[in-house]
Amino acid sequence: MDFVGGLPRTARGNEVIWVIVDRLTKSAHFIAIKTGVLVSKLAEIYIEHIVRLH
Repeated sequence: MDFVGGLPRTARGNEVIWVIVDRLTKSAHFIAIKTGVLVSKLAEIYIEHIVRLH
């Protein structure tokens, strides 16, 4: 898991890409998020985008 920041703002206001690598399947997931997202919101985003795939 890593964050790539310092990117130009998108139309939806996202400035950061959250990179999550699944070690089992060796697949990478890239999720655009806003700067300053709280951990509780990151958990919700993780469930919405990653857990639903398994």
